[in-house]
Amino acid sequence: MTERLGLLWSIAYGALGLMGKALMLAVLLAAPVRADTVTIAALGDSLTQGYGLVQEEGFVPQLQGWLAARGHGVAMINAGVSGDTTAGGLARIGWTLSPDVDALIVALGGNDLLRGLPPEASRANLEGILQAAKAAGVPVLLVGMEAPGNYGPEFKADFDAIYPELAAQYGALHAESFLGPLTDAAEADPRAALAAYMQADGIHPNAAGVALIVSALGPVVEKLIAGLPQS
Repeated sequence: MTERLGLLWSIAYGALGLMGKALMLAVLLAAPVRADTVTIAALGDSLTQGYGLVQEEGFVPQLQGWLAARGHGVAMINAGVSGDTTAGGLARIGWTLSPDVDALIVALGGNDLLRGLPPEASRANLEGILQAAKAAGVPVLLVGMEAPGNYGPEFKADFDAIYPELAAQYGALHAESFLGPLTDAAEADPRAALAAYMQADGIHPNAAGVALIVSALGPVVEKLIAGLPQS
């Protein structure tokens, strides 16, 4: 497992000296489709923002298209900021949770890892985001990140535990890893996965890579939608 995660880390993020890039959502085909339009904000970093891609190829537009193709009336808000950390997300959560937002996707933590920030700081920031969402009555999908093995087993255990533990504590939906689909592709053939799913920088997914991520996260976002009250 450690080798597998280290392989994805090298493919998705490149050298640890690089600062500021990083890391969703949607449903089961059998889930009931809402007749009304729901607004979902995606709070994240460059992976959410769509760094290096034309607008329609980014994560948020592709996710909205995926949901629309399945009959969901969803308006997605792209609240991704390239280079953002969990602290940046916490600083922005107040205005991200505008009155029209029905649900929230949180995909942050990759840049915390790149900067070697203490797991306890990342946990506190993500908890602050979940507390704000709970106070606003907005359900959350918390998308995880996994630390590479080269930070050491204690750091990795502390960081990886943040997402499932906070999701359980605050009653949020949890997706194990934003980059999980790319991990699986890289496991079979790292070089082919890099060419097929990554941009030239070796850090960010290309349009095909984003589509792979959306197809995996989409069913979880559908669960988020299905849990919203009918209006």
